[in-house]
Amino acid sequence: MSTVLVTGAAGFIGSNFVRYWRTVHPGDTVIALDALTYAGNRDNLADLADLEFVEGDIRDQQSMERLLRSSRVDVIVNFAAESHNSLAILRPGEFFATNVLGTQALAEAARQVGVERFHHVSTCEVYGDMDLDDPGAFTEDSPYLPRTPYNAAKAGGDHAVRAYHLTYGLPVTITNCANNYGPYQFPEKVIPLFITRALRGQPLPLYASTKNRREWLYVTDHCRAIDVVLRDGRLGETYHVGSGFEADIETVADTILAELGLDASLKTIVPDRPSHDRRYLLDSTKLRTELGWAPTVDFDAGMRETVAWYREHESWWAPLLDRSPVEEAGWSSATKR
Repeated sequence: MSTVLVTGAAGFIGSNFVRYWRTVHPGDTVIALDALTYAGNRDNLADLADLEFVEGDIRDQQSMERLLRSSRVDVIVNFAAESHNSLAILRPGEFFATNVLGTQALAEAARQVGVERFHHVSTCEVYGDMDLDDPGAFTEDSPYLPRTPYNAAKAGGDHAVRAYHLTYGLPVTITNCANNYGPYQFPEKVIPLFITRALRGQPLPLYASTKNRREWLYVTDHCRAIDVVLRDGRLGETYHVGSGFEADIETVADTILAELGLDASLKTIVPDRPSHDRRYLLDSTKLRTELGWAPTVDFDAGMRETVAWYREHESWWAPLLDRSPVEEAGWSSATKR
């Protein structure tokens, strides 16, 4: 039995991971930590009985050390991050502060206390983008070429974690994941944004580059991948978590509209944000062959479940609609200073 600290636990993937871990590893103690920024939602965990929740910031190294010591934490799973690419264009400093300096502070706290495992969750976006017709995919050895403040901040955090392993021997693993979707995702991200707007009969704002593609991964498959990496992954290694399934933004919109029985007239075009990446695709061969992981939820089934969840949980998402600080339009004026 272990004590597992999940940072960013009131966010989308973090809260799904807490639920997953408590179900699959009922003998473990899970501590949920979150700074409760605008996208952190305590209600994501409200129905979990006897869950220890700590409001805290990974940038505060001393408080992290106290928590790790007092709770005798064995494993850290670090989801804590500012993650909205659009907001990073408007507030880049917040992203570097949390994603780089916060990750470093948490790693230092883990080093000082001597945790058994530090798992860091990263993204496909650290590699930059790909041509739409590129036949390849990013591997764990691909160079980092981030193009936006969010991507660069996540890349910096990854480098800090690797440096702590190589310099101090901190027992780390890293996963870079494809675009996740599923329940409890804050409605600023594209799939819940489209679903919640469609449910209210509002236009779906598609970036002008409608054929830009993303690789889509259902969130529970991501949680399963982290579980197998924690159990069998090699220390110091990075593993890609990808479904291999790609869809462009227009296909995503059409899928949601079809599931809700609505027509294409709700689609509208807005300007691309600056440095809008064309495509990401991860080669997840290493995770599949070395550790035996494979996705279990295909895109059509996952989207049906996701649309149904948002349709049934308006009381969860409706209060969040006014929290997002970004309007996905007017980028040319927003970035001029």
